[in-house]
Amino acid sequence: MSRETVLSLLLSHRDSYLSGEAMSRSLGISRAAVWKAIEALRQEGYVIQSAPNRGYRLESAPDRVREGELSGHLVGCLVGSSLLCLDTIDSTNTECKRRAMAGAPEGLVVLSEEQTGGRGRLGRSFQSPRGCGLYLSALLRPRLEPAQVVDFTAWAAVAVCDGIEAVCGVRPQIKWTNDIVLGGRKLVGILTELGLESETNSLQYLVTGIGINVNHRPEDFSDDVRPMATSLAMYLGHPVRRAELAAAVIRALDRMYAGFPDNRAEYLERYRAGCLTPGHQVQLITPASRREARALAIDDQFRLVVEFPDGHQEALSAGEVSVRGMYGYV
Repeated sequence: MSRETVLSLLLSHRDSYLSGEAMSRSLGISRAAVWKAIEALRQEGYVIQSAPNRGYRLESAPDRVREGELSGHLVGCLVGSSLLCLDTIDSTNTECKRRAMAGAPEGLVVLSEEQTGGRGRLGRSFQSPRGCGLYLSALLRPRLEPAQVVDFTAWAAVAVCDGIEAVCGVRPQIKWTNDIVLGGRKLVGILTELGLESETNSLQYLVTGIGINVNHRPEDFSDDVRPMATSLAMYLGHPVRRAELAAAVIRALDRMYAGFPDNRAEYLERYRAGCLTPGHQVQLITPASRREARALAIDDQFRLVVEFPDGHQEALSAGEVSVRGMYGYV
């Protein structure tokens, strides 16, 4: 762990040198441990300058999502108060649920450089190549009834847009209910899963997983996904530092969760403002059928109100259908 604490300290003093003695005192470790951590970081690609009688200074860092990169940006946050940064995992949501069932406290955020079994809604896969995207899941334990968290994904979508805007200067839009799009193509997928106590049906935990296409190139997507997917780097024309984006998204989730569910009116208004689905002709896809309808509005429960060709209107809940545009992804 000294490697992560040394990295965090170097990042917090990027404009100045830190002596080995000062780092040793600050972190409560020996100067030899500081030197070993510095050398290990250099082996991983961190460029750390050293100068006699001055100490060490971080010059540049590889694009890695790790605790030492994030912890200094999350002081005071409940979400992100505990971090698990992995090299590879089947699914950050699955690992988060495993930790939840083992008693992990809320606020844990699991991140991974890649997922071998990333998942979306309705059993779909989410492509998660190494080093390209931001793949994270947050464990929460709200003291609420299951019915009170059914719209949590919509709140999370607003928070993710906040985080992306803070780092990239562009605000994506939301495709009802859990996809975030940029330039008409999918940028982010969000999957929220609940753990319920079987006898009482009480809520034990909530895990929200977020997959963001950050530095993907077109060839990083499979042939079937490529026409409907984009990444921040593809849209902006330059790479985005994933650790910076991760910190901004986690902070935005923390702000959102602090007001959940009391700030419903604010997040409903912001969700409606950012949702591009109303006003479009859409397909409503279930395992048994495809129906055409016109999306009209988002109601007070974050449901999508649609009108069918015969004039009949319905309010659809997120778990009922998948919505796809008639003439493209949105």
